[in-house]
Amino acid sequence: MRSIAGIAILFVALLHVWGWSTLSLPQGPGPAGSLDARVRQFLENRRGTWHSLNVPTSDGQALYNIIVDHKYTKALEIGTSTGHSGIWIAWALSKTGGRLITVEIDRSRHEQALANFREAGLTDYIDARLGDAHEIVPSLPGPFDFVFCDADKDWYTNYLKAVLPKLSAGGCFAAHNVSERGWGGYGREFLEYARSLSYLETTFVRGGSGMSVTCRKAGR
Repeated sequence: MRSIAGIAILFVALLHVWGWSTLSLPQGPGPAGSLDARVRQFLENRRGTWHSLNVPTSDGQALYNIIVDHKYTKALEIGTSTGHSGIWIAWALSKTGGRLITVEIDRSRHEQALANFREAGLTDYIDARLGDAHEIVPSLPGPFDFVFCDADKDWYTNYLKAVLPKLSAGGCFAAHNVSERGWGGYGREFLEYARSLSYLETTFVRGGSGMSVTCRKAGR
């Protein structure tokens, strides 16, 4: 039987082959279909303009599919930037009945993200918080079944340690800009810590900017 993380990454790998145009989403009438059209149009209008530490479109698609495929509902994002990844995550959560807490320390990026969330029609699915993730993340009660980390790289290990007690069995912690070799000392430290815990399994999303996905094994 394939592992939870393995199934997720296989699905994402297929997505990279199929591309944007074949993303499987509801197309029927009603509120869900209307939201899909609004988010699609927003992302299409902004294609190629996401800077300020945002993820590329391929990684946004990967986040969307992992969440929808596993029906995750309780998501945390560490590092909002101006909201590109948050839009993909919240869009996915609109399918599962979930909600996202996202944390950003920079006020100007936070405010731009709020405007982007409103324009995309996703504010009902997002609790955007301004502040220091070093303080906010440990204080959050959880539980979470999906965490996306794209903040200060030298703190990734600490973020994982803070989140693990609140990560549901079968839940995943995705870390951006991480490859199988890490990225310098901080990346290696993060991966070594994740791999040292027998109840975790780490795999990698191919393509994009590099992303590891560390999942808590069922029943652990």
